[in-house]
Amino acid sequence: MKRSREKAATELFAAVYPRLAGWCRRLVDDETAHEIASEAFTRLWARWTAVAEPRGFLYVTAANLVRDHWRKQERERGAVRRVTAEAAVRPQTEQADPSVRLLVQSLPERLRVPILLHYYADMPIREVSLLTGRKEGTIMSDLHTARELLRAHLRRSLDHTL
Repeated sequence: MKRSREKAATELFAAVYPRLAGWCRRLVDDETAHEIASEAFTRLWARWTAVAEPRGFLYVTAANLVRDHWRKQERERGAVRRVTAEAAVRPQTEQADPSVRLLVQSLPERLRVPILLHYYADMPIREVSLLTGRKEGTIMSDLHTARELLRAHLRRSLDHTL
């Protein structure tokens, strides 16, 4: 019985694998296509006695694996985009004018915390409000006051350099 099972699996592999891998190759790169086709056969083998239609099982499994691969790629691309965007923004902000960072650090805590959370951590005002335990109107007022202080300090420092 085991011998006939192995023979049937070998025959199915020889008959279906090239076409399945080729189908996968149209959807993903060559190496990934072979990995997906092989994984589909591995999963079929684990359920060999319970699967009524092996070819259908293989293609459905391969399609699911391709979809999972695409999702993983999209998550990775999103992570790379976020990291790249953060790297592009942060160094320019800090390197372009370190005095702005020093000015923000010199603000009183009640003004500094909302500035850091809203502008540097990119949090919406509602979230800053929840984190600090202050009303949204107060946060908006503090952000306005802090911006005005920073603007005045920067004007004075620019006037001194001219």
